[in-house]
Amino acid sequence: MKVYFKRMASKGVCPPRKPLKKILWSWVGAMVGILLITVISNLALPYGVGSALLIGSFGATAVLLYGAPMAEFSQPRNLLGGHFFSALLGVSIFILLGEESLFAAPLAVSLSIVVMHFTRTLHPPGGATALIAIIGGESVHNLGYMYAFYPVLMGALLMLLVALSVNNMSRNPKRHYPVYWF
Repeated sequence: MKVYFKRMASKGVCPPRKPLKKILWSWVGAMVGILLITVISNLALPYGVGSALLIGSFGATAVLLYGAPMAEFSQPRNLLGGHFFSALLGVSIFILLGEESLFAAPLAVSLSIVVMHFTRTLHPPGGATALIAIIGGESVHNLGYMYAFYPVLMGALLMLLVALSVNNMSRNPKRHYPVYWF
């Protein structure tokens, strides 16, 4: 037990706060990215599809794309594949088990991690995307596999476009996007 708790001891120090410019670029990206999805959702609302475009996992995606654009989790391959594969998996688990099953939510999240690892598309918000397919309610469940395309893939593509624009506007040579595509 002592060895177990010893492994939890601090091995480093907390890094310093990021420079104000980096914080401001992160804010601009997140603001524009989520605003764009919200505006398109509102425009599509009269057609019965708009309300589902803004999903919770896009908040975490914004943190990665605009707050840590150089991270492996933030790259286009990870962003698009992680969300898309996780959405497909989440819908499949929902179809097989329903939302009432004790195992639906944990299977959706844990299997999405496995799939993202195997496809080299690990994007942490993908776990939430799979979970939303289970717990998202009737509006998400009625979409079936379309959930993977709209809102998930469409929203991820919109956020990618904003990330390409905002992250390359900075004059800082260390802030560019992407590091790799696929």
